[in-house]
Amino acid sequence: MAIAHFLFGIFGNVTALFLFLSPTITFKRIIQNKSTEEFSGIPYVMTLLNCLLAAWYGLPFVSPNNILVATINGTGSVIEFIYVIIFLIFAAKREKAKIFGLLMFVLAVFAMVALVSLLALHDKSRKIFCGFATTIFSIIMYASPLSIMRTVIKTKSVEFMPFFLSLFVFLCGTSWFVFGLLGGDPFVYVPNGFGCGLGTMQLILYFIYRNKKGETKKPPSTSAEVSLEMGLPKPNQEKKSNTNGSLVQSEHYV
Repeated sequence: MAIAHFLFGIFGNVTALFLFLSPTITFKRIIQNKSTEEFSGIPYVMTLLNCLLAAWYGLPFVSPNNILVATINGTGSVIEFIYVIIFLIFAAKREKAKIFGLLMFVLAVFAMVALVSLLALHDKSRKIFCGFATTIFSIIMYASPLSIMRTVIKTKSVEFMPFFLSLFVFLCGTSWFVFGLLGGDPFVYVPNGFGCGLGTMQLILYFIYRNKKGETKKPPSTSAEVSLEMGLPKPNQEKKSNTNGSLVQSEHYV
């Protein structure tokens, strides 16, 4: 049981890393163009908060036997923070002010959770408090593809739902779901069970509509939220496609 628990944690680390690295193409474009264009920095800031809370929850003095949760989310925190810094460097003045303000808010929320858990709570109450905070933001992160799934059904096209993103959402959610079950931790298996289910639904939709051209009209603005790990185009912006056929957003995520 302990070996299986460890192995699923390792696999979860690997799949989560792929999700965290998925926006690198977007940021390569931002650096090359020296502009964030119409990309949004909000997904990266919010994913940073999710990673910070999950990394804190995984620390031994908060939640024993979850060090693998801390390691991958600690890594994700660094990656997302780098994304945010790059975005702030190349963003226009107004967008830069908005993202900087949101970043300060996110850091304040994390600091509040950390300080309350350290100074006011102990043992089980500390784990429950941090676990609920982590679960809420994990579910929000996993729920973000719901709008793109609706667009797939409406347009009968998977153009706006990249296959590998859906695959790694499924693999990541499933591995951490099993990890949480084996460790008896509802704050791990509940949000990741949700992610596993959504990943499964995305893959089913992909195989239903993968060979269909669907409608040619532009998706509604709600379809923009591909993932907190992918880009979010603003409403009424034109889409562009990259060389591998996946969506390159006119504005910027697993």
